[in-house]
Amino acid sequence: MARIGIIGSAGRMGQALEAAIAAAGHDCAGGIDKGGDPAALAAQSDVLVDFSSPLALEFTIEAAIAAGIPLVVGTTGLEERHHWLIDAAAVSIPVLQTGNTSLGVTLLAHLVREAAARLGPDWDIEIVETHHRMKVDAPSGTALLLGEAAAAGRGEHLAEVAQRGRDGVTGARAVGAIGFAALRGGTVAGDHAVHFLADNERLTLSHLAENRGIFARGAVRAAQWLLGRAPGRHTMEQVLDL
Repeated sequence: MARIGIIGSAGRMGQALEAAIAAAGHDCAGGIDKGGDPAALAAQSDVLVDFSSPLALEFTIEAAIAAGIPLVVGTTGLEERHHWLIDAAAVSIPVLQTGNTSLGVTLLAHLVREAAARLGPDWDIEIVETHHRMKVDAPSGTALLLGEAAAAGRGEHLAEVAQRGRDGVTGARAVGAIGFAALRGGTVAGDHAVHFLADNERLTLSHLAENRGIFARGAVRAAQWLLGRAPGRHTMEQVLDL
């Protein structure tokens, strides 16, 4: 049984995590939100799970390093500097950062990478994501994760081929681009579809999230998997042994 601390406990994901921790037979070591002390929480936890905000992540990382415990980062909207901090932390503690902790999405990303590698550059790739009206970042962390998988399948870097918005007279589609479209409305927990389009045929790989419990369950499984691991930057694919 692991003692799992929650960063961002007052949010919807934090509440889902508390339920998932109990369902998995682990112990919730406590939780904090804005204004809380991550160091104090880390001191009484075996592993931390962060679903707070990019602004708070730096303090979470410092607390996990000081306590010498693993860290799962599910916070989205991260910038390049956050990834530098995560890379630095991974030198001394095991860290798993992902845009989506769902086990289904993890498998989807694996399939997207395989499809992109095998279908080749003649197939256009477009990623469409839908989320609830309150989501503040776009494209979603999951959409970017899927885009990275597609780019990796082609041996490319997403930053070099991503097309994240179209408006007005944009001209013909850039060859090799990976396009993104973001829809917002209602209470959708998260729908993602990766479209592979070629002349006269289309292939779509998709995942529909019905509630946040799936992300919480995946995060708890990732937290349990990290226990006893060597320092480094780990992935959800490793959790599923893909």
